[in-house]
Amino acid sequence: MRTIDLSPLYRSVVGFDRLADLLDAAGAEAATGYPPYNIERTGENAYRIEIAVAGFRQEDLTLEVKENLLTVQGRKAANDDAKQYLHRGLAERNFERRFQLADYVVVADAQLENGLLAIALKRELPEALKPRRIDITTVKDAGLIASDKAA
Repeated sequence: MRTIDLSPLYRSVVGFDRLADLLDAAGAEAATGYPPYNIERTGENAYRIEIAVAGFRQEDLTLEVKENLLTVQGRKAANDDAKQYLHRGLAERNFERRFQLADYVVVADAQLENGLLAIALKRELPEALKPRRIDITTVKDAGLIASDKAA
């Protein structure tokens, strides 16, 4: 596995702390593939993240959004001491998966069904940023003629 050391880059840039944090997070995220997930576009301003969380109950999962960062955590209580496994192939380990959300993207809903956690996202632009139509008015010819004669 390759790792890229970006520390020399950080010494020569000022004010790009957020960009450096995003690069670090992307590198760390690529190292773990658990749990697997899909990101789907369901509409012009709607998205859905599906995460495979087989074996986790609703009480074991937490979702948190803070400063455009969606964090999904799965924590299972260790109660397998009484069980004796002959083969243990199900990955039931704790996890933390982070997703960087774009500006104005909010979590609309989250549902757990059949081992899939589906998180619905939508982009809600403020009214000031939405395109708006501006009516064009015409100047009456009579007003122009009257002002020309006065001059």
